[in-house]
Amino acid sequence: MRSGLVDFHCHLDLYPDHSAAVERCERDGVFTLTVTTTPKAWPRNHELASATRHVRAALGLHPQLVAERSHEIGLWEELLPRTRYVGEVGLDAGPRFYKSFETQKEVFARVLSLCAAAGNKIVTTHSVRATKAVLDMIEQHLPPPRGRVVLHWFTGTAAEARRAVDLGCYFSVNAEMLANEKRAAITKALPLERIVTETDGPFTQTDARPTTPSDVWIAVEGLARLHGMLPADISATIMRNLKNILIEQG
Repeated sequence: MRSGLVDFHCHLDLYPDHSAAVERCERDGVFTLTVTTTPKAWPRNHELASATRHVRAALGLHPQLVAERSHEIGLWEELLPRTRYVGEVGLDAGPRFYKSFETQKEVFARVLSLCAAAGNKIVTTHSVRATKAVLDMIEQHLPPPRGRVVLHWFTGTAAEARRAVDLGCYFSVNAEMLANEKRAAITKALPLERIVTETDGPFTQTDARPTTPSDVWIAVEGLARLHGMLPADISATIMRNLKNILIEQG
């Protein structure tokens, strides 16, 4: 089993057996951030994660669910003091979800503002077809000293990537991002000291089955090929980056 793996964005509660998925991360020693799509899902995720060394549960309100779930922002706010980890949150301007985009922005602004007020939160962020809007809102509501943002499955431009770096953002990279030539080129331009790995399982596939956190080594090997480095050196870099994300800010 490969050691020192990081899956910074995964939906463990969406696998057929949630508790078994958590136990597998713990057994395999994969640091896994399990994100939630609604605040109602967080307490059970937190309960299972709390019994482990390697799994942490993030408090989310997914932008794709905001149309039906925006009223849950009150519950999200109630739960926020109980966790340092936030996600999945953000914006989605894809055709299926654009009707709720203004409501998404209202919810995301509140999320970022509450995280800034609390300080030291780590926010894994969705930004489909909305990178500029997400970065604008981060700049306005969550300056770097008040928290850390990790952009999940980044699909912005090279210029937006540079802006995100200037705003203190990190990026979580999965194997599918590296399989696309255009996306891989943008990923290669990201500073290695700002990258962690992810799977976004079970929404991605490995060998015609849902990806699991231990499959994140495929992204490690892809990054190694991309940068002409050894996988072990990429793993060590990602572990350093994880520690930097987790460092408490003053």
